[in-house]
Amino acid sequence: MDGKKLISPGHSMCPGCGIAIAMNLISRACPKNVIVSMATGCTEVTTSMYPETAWNVPWIHCAFETASSVASGIEAAVKKLGKDWKIMAVAGDGGTADIGLQALSGMLERGHKVTQVMVDNEAYMNTGIQRSSATPYGAWTTTSPPGRLSIGKKEWKKPIAEIIAAHRIPYVASASIAYPTDLIQKMKKAFELQPSFIHIHCACPPGWKFEGNETIKIARLAVQTGMWVLYEIEDGQFRITQRIAERRHVEEYLKTQGRFKHLPQEEIQKIQNYVDSEWERFEKMEKAG
Repeated sequence: MDGKKLISPGHSMCPGCGIAIAMNLISRACPKNVIVSMATGCTEVTTSMYPETAWNVPWIHCAFETASSVASGIEAAVKKLGKDWKIMAVAGDGGTADIGLQALSGMLERGHKVTQVMVDNEAYMNTGIQRSSATPYGAWTTTSPPGRLSIGKKEWKKPIAEIIAAHRIPYVASASIAYPTDLIQKMKKAFELQPSFIHIHCACPPGWKFEGNETIKIARLAVQTGMWVLYEIEDGQFRITQRIAERRHVEEYLKTQGRFKHLPQEEIQKIQNYVDSEWERFEKMEKAG
C-alpha cells in the first residue's frame, strides 16, 4: 500500500468502531494493488456517502448478497487482462453468513483467487441491530428481545469458518482486533494463499451496548474467556494461534455488555459449559492435525 490506508479518516463510523480498527490493521497487510468488493453494511454506508468516498483504492459497492459474486467477476476480468491485482471481498456477518453465503460458497467452489473478509459485529447493526446467524446465544437484539418466554437469541453462533473450511480452500482463519500482530500475519497469508477466508471479531459499542473507549478491552476479553478462539486452517491443518493458559470465566466478558445483562446465572453457566466443550473440541482437532 506504500504507506496508504485502505480508507482515509474521512468516514462516519461510530467512535470505538471495531470495524474501523479492523480496516486499519488490514491496510498493513494489503499488497500494493488491491481491488475491494464490498456488500451493503456498516462499513459501506459510513465510507461512501455520495458524492464522496473514504476509499483510497479501487472499490465497488454491491448489493447485500453479492460481495463474492462481484469479486468473482473482478477476478475473472483481472485474469483476462493479465493484470497483477489482488481481489478482496468484504462483508459483515449478515452479508457473509446469511444473505451472502450462497454466493460465497459458489466463489470458493469455482476456485476464484479472492480473499473474503467477514467483519463480524454479531448482528445486522446497519439496519437496526437485528439478530443474524452469527449473533451469540442469549444476546439481546431488536428481533430477539428477552422476556418471559425468551432469554434473547435461542441459537448458538453459526460456525461459519468451519463451514468455509469444508470447501477445502488453502487458508481459513479467525482473528481479533485486540490481537493486531496475529490479524496482520493472517491477512498476509490470506493474500498469498487464495482463495482464502478471514473471520474478524469486531466489537460494536452501540450494538453490544458498551462505551466506545472499551472496544479493545472487550475484544481481548472475548479471547481470554474463550468466547472467541483464534486459529487458522492452512491446507487442511488446524492450529490454535493464541493459547490462553488460564481462561477467565465467560461472565467477565458477558457483564461488560448490555446485550447480555438480562441473563440469569444458569444461562451464563450454560454458555460457560458450551465454551469449555468447544475448546476441548478445538484442541482435539489440533492434536489430530
